[in-house]
Amino acid sequence: MWIFTHLDKELKQAIRLLSLGTFLEYFDLFLYAHMAVLLNDLFFPPADAHAQSLLTAFAFCSSFIFRPIGAMLFGYIGDTYGRKVTVVITTFMMAITCLIMANAPTYSQIGIAAAWIITACRILQGMSSMGEIVGAQLFLTEATPLPVRFPVVGLINVFADMGATLAIGIAALATSYEFNWRIAFWIGATVAIIGSLARTKLRETPEFADARKRLKNVADRTKENLTAIKERPFYNQPINPKTALAYFLMRCGGPTFLYFAFFYSASILKIKFDYSPHQILLHNLFLSVIQMFGWSVLRTYLSAKIHPLKILSFVCMITSIFIPFLPWLLNHIVAPWQLFVIQVFIVIIQPTDLPGLPIFFKNFPVFKRFSYASFLYAIAGAIVFSATSFGFTYLITWFGYWGLLILMVPVLIGYGYGLQHFIKLEKEAGRYPKLITWDMG
Repeated sequence: MWIFTHLDKELKQAIRLLSLGTFLEYFDLFLYAHMAVLLNDLFFPPADAHAQSLLTAFAFCSSFIFRPIGAMLFGYIGDTYGRKVTVVITTFMMAITCLIMANAPTYSQIGIAAAWIITACRILQGMSSMGEIVGAQLFLTEATPLPVRFPVVGLINVFADMGATLAIGIAALATSYEFNWRIAFWIGATVAIIGSLARTKLRETPEFADARKRLKNVADRTKENLTAIKERPFYNQPINPKTALAYFLMRCGGPTFLYFAFFYSASILKIKFDYSPHQILLHNLFLSVIQMFGWSVLRTYLSAKIHPLKILSFVCMITSIFIPFLPWLLNHIVAPWQLFVIQVFIVIIQPTDLPGLPIFFKNFPVFKRFSYASFLYAIAGAIVFSATSFGFTYLITWFGYWGLLILMVPVLIGYGYGLQHFIKLEKEAGRYPKLITWDMG
């Protein structure tokens, strides 16, 4: 690929290992989410339609609500012991949970204990996926030079989308052709174990390794212990509250629109057009493929030619124009293909942090970067997914589709504020609006 031209062999190998690991993490994470219609019946007590919808929302949210705990845990590990250690541990955690889920007894076999086992596995998967994707993105941010840093980090999102897309495909097979869903978890666990062992060959990122070396050198010169050295300003750099808030607000955009496009829209297909679970999965499979190419691949490619914040500014503008018309469009759809067109537009223009992540990460101090970036990422996802998964249902019940704007408009306003903050920082650093090239260093 063209982005590998200037990279050394070691970095290329790191990109392959991290991309493969993220692919597997997101395949395993979303496999249950998309198969909830089938697996909830196996692992949870029998329930009516309303209770089932709440179970589906809970099954989806359980992997995100506990992400902040995973962020604090892996953030501490990543900032204390290194980025490499984190991505090895998270892959191994996902492998273990997949093995448990692949062999878990059902509700008919052991009763309510089955529900607790599956819920615990979903919580651990959410925690490990948090450390995984931030660890991989941060590793490549610190290890890759400009200007290819943006497309290289963007590859992690591409492979995450590939994993989620494959999960939908497997779910479609399981719900229609009686494919044994346990096999998918066994395969995922096996490959994850191999991946975690392969990742032990990674070297620590140069930026973190150099910072830790400087810390040790200061300790050797002053003959102080590391605990005392960590109280010095160069280690204990403060976090800019505005930068933290800006990053948090920008992280809220993606989950809001992702949940509407893939999960709430599924209920529209089921209720208004009488779609079966299999038809919904096929519908989402096509949507996921379009998202992967129209969102992840396209933005990753463009980030090598256009400043990432310019791309995100365009996205913000188009989304702000479109969203006020969304309720009217939903009120006038008469065929599934019309809803599909709306979904396609949303997944392509959704306001996310791709491809600007390296910019956001670099504005956090190196010894606090993993902790703060992962925690803000996690808390944004936990809050927004909880608010949307339950909020959309009740807001639309009370206000019709216009209730969507009660959540979407504030999210867009916050996203715009965060974007303007980072544009200001890049201008002050002389890195905006022109994209840095190899000739510029």
